Amino acid sequence: MTKKRIYWICQVGGWTALILSELAIYTLEGEVTTGDFFFALANILVCVLLTHFYRLIVREQNWVSLPVYQIALRVIISGLSLGLLMTLMNYPIDLKVLKDTFKSQPYIFFADWLSWSKSMFMWVLSYTVYHYVEHKLDAEIERILLKTSIKESEAKVLRSQLNPHFVFNALNSIRALVSEDPSKAQQGVTQLSNILRNSLLADRRKTVELREELKTVEDYLSLEKVRYEERLKADFHIDPKTVYLQVPPMMLQTLVENAIKHGVQKAMSGGFVQVTTFLEGDYVHIHIRNTGILAKKDSIDKQKEASGFGLENTERRLHLLYGEDAKFRIFQESEEVVRAEIIVPTQTEGVFKSGSSLSFSKLTSQTS
Repeated sequence: MTKKRIYWICQVGGWTALILSELAIYTLEGEVTTGDFFFALANILVCVLLTHFYRLIVREQNWVSLPVYQIALRVIISGLSLGLLMTLMNYPIDLKVLKDTFKSQPYIFFADWLSWSKSMFMWVLSYTVYHYVEHKLDAEIERILLKTSIKESEAKVLRSQLNPHFVFNALNSIRALVSEDPSKAQQGVTQLSNILRNSLLADRRKTVELREELKTVEDYLSLEKVRYEERLKADFHIDPKTVYLQVPPMMLQTLVENAIKHGVQKAMSGGFVQVTTFLEGDYVHIHIRNTGILAKKDSIDKQKEASGFGLENTERRLHLLYGEDAKFRIFQESEEVVRAEIIVPTQTEGVFKSGSSLSFSKLTSQTS
């Protein structure tokens, strides 16, 4: 049943029940003529028309968006005004029927006005309160949807970020391999293509399986290995129970890229990157250790300034996706080792494949 139909049922049914009940009480006190019955029907019609006119004004002027005190003032004035109109309409009939009563009780007019105003006020108040609450709920829903839309848009932008300097360096490395090692150059093009594809797909998916993210890291490190050769070593300690769990796309690659750019690259003799994952309760832990020194010990804000977009990207994405359930920190583990830690709630898509594991021997051989 539509709102419009419910409204008219309540309008006609409510006023009919009220006025006919008063007519029934009047019948018990004296004789009721056919004229009284038709006059009661006329009252019903006028009440419906007046209150419907009030409804049109409320909707046209959008009263429900006003402050509460302004709405309250309008409700009181409307109730008194509508009650006065009904009293004035009934006054000629009442004066004719109750002529002697009006002479002995001159204030009966105000009693009738108060009676009609009470009925009108109850209708006006009920209608206004209902639509005021409905308006507030709709506004809150719109606010939440808008906030969610903004967060989703921001998250898509963050997920699709890829450092253009990496692409530039990777293309230069592949160009150098074209004449030296064509097969390796071909492999490099495939790896770069995989990374770019995952970057483009990242804005369509909130999370991916950890194994997909590790494959992106594998391709990334393989391309970086062309530049750094023996100066770059990689080590992986992956818990097989974590490989099918969901993590934000391109996040791990961003942190590994940050580890190389601000750690291994600055070390005179090169360095290492170590990725470790394990389960602890209902959370998956991801640790990235690398050669490096923070701009200032125990200062993540300083590291953000030194690292550029990578760490800020990670922290904002985790907050948008998991809220307070996710944790991220980066700190100086030892004199020449930096560690970044990510803790996110465990999520899976489909049935967890127990006992399954990935082989990282190929990755280790390519990057160590």
